[in-house]
Amino acid sequence: MVGVISADDPKWIEPFVGLSPAQFNRLVALVRRRGSDVQRGRPWRLSLEDRVLLVATYWRTNLTLRQVAPLFGISKSAADRILDHLAPLLAISSARRRREDTVYIVDGTLVPTRDHSVAASSKNYRYSTNLQVVIDANSRLVVAVGDPLPGSRNDCRAFTESGVDRVCRGVPTIADGGYQGTGLLIPHRRQRGQDHLSPQQEAENAVHRRARARVEHALSRLKNWKVLRDCRLKGNGVHQAMLGVARLHNMALSA
Repeated sequence: MVGVISADDPKWIEPFVGLSPAQFNRLVALVRRRGSDVQRGRPWRLSLEDRVLLVATYWRTNLTLRQVAPLFGISKSAADRILDHLAPLLAISSARRRREDTVYIVDGTLVPTRDHSVAASSKNYRYSTNLQVVIDANSRLVVAVGDPLPGSRNDCRAFTESGVDRVCRGVPTIADGGYQGTGLLIPHRRQRGQDHLSPQQEAENAVHRRARARVEHALSRLKNWKVLRDCRLKGNGVHQAMLGVARLHNMALSA
């Protein structure tokens, strides 16, 4: 069976990976360094470039693997093996070094998922998982993604239970009013008996909103990968998809 899509033709790379051919080559090199050549059992029919393109195509389009596999000329079971093997290798790494002036922004996003073991009926009226996402306020790169929690979990609890609070320790972190009591930088709120915020507080809130909009824009770009709009993956699949999409998002910004 001959495939339709291949990384040998650069025209397929940008629509399905969101990267230029040069960026895609750097991504493939990164995956190779992470151990993609370690092989057990049946050898891969596709080159590493085509395997990376297959995973990105699956995340980008949210077609089923039964639909994606024929596009690359392989069986569904082979596509399953490729996704299981490469998804962890495409995941972002935790930030190891940061500048003294680093500022983070955190927000939660609901990802609808079919696996109800990691989801709950949420305010979007769908079974969703709450994923906490931390970005660098200056570079707008995704720094960390928390463990998936039921979508009914509020952001205040999800911040600590997902583990992203450890990433934010010692770094000024901006968040919305839903993170009250976490020690993060949240907007001023009227106190009991206070009818209006002071002009200075209103001005500071305006600055806060402009800065926090960056994480909203980042979440919007992440959801250009349709797997984050209706995830069929089970177990840790939704988390691996978000980590991998975050890697692609970061590489696209680091042109």
